[in-house]
Amino acid sequence: MSRFSRSLIAWQRRAGRRDLPWQGTRDAYRIWLSEIMLQQTQVATVVPYYERFVARYPDVESLARASQDDVLRLWSGLGYYARARNLHRAARVVARDCGGRFPDTLEGLVQLPGVGRSTAGAIAAFAFGRRAPILDGNVKRLLARCFGVEGYPGQAQVAARLWALAESLLPRRAIETYTQALMDLGATVCTRARPECARCPLDAQCVALRDARVPSLPAPRPRKRLPLRSETWLVASQGRRVLLERRPAEGLWGGLWAFPRLAADGRTAAAVGRTFGKKPSQWVRAAPFEHGFTHFRLRVQPLECDFAVLPAGRPAGTRWMSFAQALRTAQPAPVTRLLRRLLSARSARPARPARPRAARAVRRRRPSRAAPA
Repeated sequence: MSRFSRSLIAWQRRAGRRDLPWQGTRDAYRIWLSEIMLQQTQVATVVPYYERFVARYPDVESLARASQDDVLRLWSGLGYYARARNLHRAARVVARDCGGRFPDTLEGLVQLPGVGRSTAGAIAAFAFGRRAPILDGNVKRLLARCFGVEGYPGQAQVAARLWALAESLLPRRAIETYTQALMDLGATVCTRARPECARCPLDAQCVALRDARVPSLPAPRPRKRLPLRSETWLVASQGRRVLLERRPAEGLWGGLWAFPRLAADGRTAAAVGRTFGKKPSQWVRAAPFEHGFTHFRLRVQPLECDFAVLPAGRPAGTRWMSFAQALRTAQPAPVTRLLRRLLSARSARPARPARPRAARAVRRRRPSRAAPA
């Protein structure tokens, strides 16, 4: 066992995380579920989602039987929704083609939808005790600093060197402890900003620390201006109802419910009136906003139109639903924020004054005749 591996294993047993809900099990389903959720997402964010998923779908068969809509709804807010669609597809593959048992080799695991080389290595190590390397973002940073690897890890030649390092450092025993140590040290000590080198078990071997290059390793992604895309959303409502459409399965926010997108020739009150067969009673071009993705930014222009009476027509593929129903659908975060703002605005409107009731005519009682003395 290398000095690097010995130091990591000893540190994990002394100071690593041992209270995460997916630890202490060989259940491949739970390990796979956690690893998919942890892709590009921090542990603190994942924990409540993981616990809700396990409570709702305790095994791969129950997840395979679920509808994609239910899976997306439970995933809503965690982001990177292709992971949820692949999670559901992989569950059905395991249930249908593997008899409900996950493959126990790297080669079998990487065949599952949404499982890449590093995720497969983590599942193989934790569920089956396989000597398999991992190389997520935290591990790339840790190895680049410790061994002085130059260049941006996203470049093919740099990634190849890091993978070779990851393979060569694998210990022959305690692979689960070692793999967890890589994850924990990268996430809690060798962090991107303000790393805590003074409490790192690798301080005596770290090239970046020795050469005072911790802030510059690994090299950052080459700066490139993210492209800006634009969409116009039709935010149509009537009373306590709102109009949503389901996005196509493939593409941005695939399978989620969102506001209908308007083409350039449909962005006027007259065009909306032709679509619905009735002009909206109110028409507002709301403040635009931007939402960031990994490779681009999305600029959204909401066009809010309110109908006094529910129109007979509507765009193809859309559905009127109550705000309560809309908020229960699987939807991206910007749609949730818009829905909550609309609902809040409606709740804040003053109630219409009640019509005064017509005064009832007072029926005068005729005085009773006095009884004769």
